[in-house]
Amino acid sequence: MAIRILLADDHKILREALKGILEREHDIALVGEANDGAETIKLTREVHPDIVLMDIGMPVMGGIEAARTLLAEQPELKVIALSTYSDRRIVLQMLDAGARGYIVKSAGRDELLRGIRAVSHGRIYLCPDASAVLVDSVRARSLGEPFASERLGKREREVLQLLAEGHTSPTIGKKLHIATSTVEVHRRNIMRKLELHSIAELTKYAIRNGLTSS
Repeated sequence: MAIRILLADDHKILREALKGILEREHDIALVGEANDGAETIKLTREVHPDIVLMDIGMPVMGGIEAARTLLAEQPELKVIALSTYSDRRIVLQMLDAGARGYIVKSAGRDELLRGIRAVSHGRIYLCPDASAVLVDSVRARSLGEPFASERLGKREREVLQLLAEGHTSPTIGKKLHIATSTVEVHRRNIMRKLELHSIAELTKYAIRNGLTSS
């Protein structure tokens, strides 16, 4: 019996490419395509796939929230996360939501199909990038090494959040009741600790690690 797949991704070009890969496989049947998390939930309820290939960064409702909602309703459903990132926090959040697999979008066709077949047989499948991130995390913990964001002090986290939300140093100073020069010192320390080199990189880091509401 073919593995029934629902494909959920808001990028049409990528979805078309994945569709082409899946439709060439005799043991896989594509039963639906969704554009966002809300549509994924609606279609899953209608077509009852075996596996949902779930993009994490979808509009309306992200993949983590959609996975959590669906798996609360249908515990037998299997979800494989598709992501641009193999970020530790995102990998852990998706697995915590109940996903059975995690594959980065830069992976090849064989990696995707290997993951689908492994999950369909009841196994958990992490692509090498995601596995390496989790192994490094466990190793760092066992050695007592803090993760990058954990090396930041409370005030530095506050400054990082406000910088990522687009506030200027004078505005941040007013919000936190500290001097603008102190904000600048915190900003330089944050960049040094995280090995980042611009406000754009700081913003991406903050969003990907849940340090901002943006």
